[in-house]
Amino acid sequence: MNTDSFYADLETRHFANLRFSEVTRALRALSSAYVERRESALAEHRALDGAGKRAAFALYYGSIHFELIRAIAERLEQPKGPGLVIDLGCGTGVAGAAIATLTSPVSRVIGIDTHPWTLEEARFTYRALGLQADVRRGFAGRTRIPDNATFVVGAFVVNELKPEERQDLLRELTATIGRGTAVLIVEPISLRISPWWEEWRAAFLPMGGRADEWKIRIDLPPIVKRLAKSSSLRPDALTARSLFAGK
Repeated sequence: MNTDSFYADLETRHFANLRFSEVTRALRALSSAYVERRESALAEHRALDGAGKRAAFALYYGSIHFELIRAIAERLEQPKGPGLVIDLGCGTGVAGAAIATLTSPVSRVIGIDTHPWTLEEARFTYRALGLQADVRRGFAGRTRIPDNATFVVGAFVVNELKPEERQDLLRELTATIGRGTAVLIVEPISLRISPWWEEWRAAFLPMGGRADEWKIRIDLPPIVKRLAKSSSLRPDALTARSLFAGK
């Protein structure tokens, strides 16, 4: 896997019709939507309105999440081997791709999301990283995990579900873990947007799971550094909390 070529292809894709200054301006707005007005922006589906915000999301947040999920999985010594990765609420596909590219040979991925743009972007991500993958339009909270899945990842998606949807997903994931499938849930470090965390932690731990908080320093791709500097953002250390259970 050549991540350098992936990031180069990502830049070519999103700067084809946008200037760097336009993406920087959009990144500032996107950052505000997620940090200051997260609930309203997500509820009204405005976080990804416009080409500039979409480019900023893919180039900045997508790249960061790819590196973060890989770093967490490596520290958990996961996955144990190739198989089928299910990426819940896949977004641009980076979480599933991060897991799939850690196995040799690389794993197959099924990415599931509701937004047409993110599904197309996930197709690009999987293709650029040389992965065999399917992209399906579906809702994370109502997903039924196939019996042949070996790994399930849900990155920054559970906090976006309604309470009853989270309950349904938790029941599905505990059943999945019971069948021997590994499950990794990654969320922001702040518990303010994840008041459900302790309930999920209490469900994972008796199944041999673990809960972790991470502060990881990663040498981020050049495009992330450039965008961060121009947008007055400081991704010096990436933080997250995770739940993991499985072999």
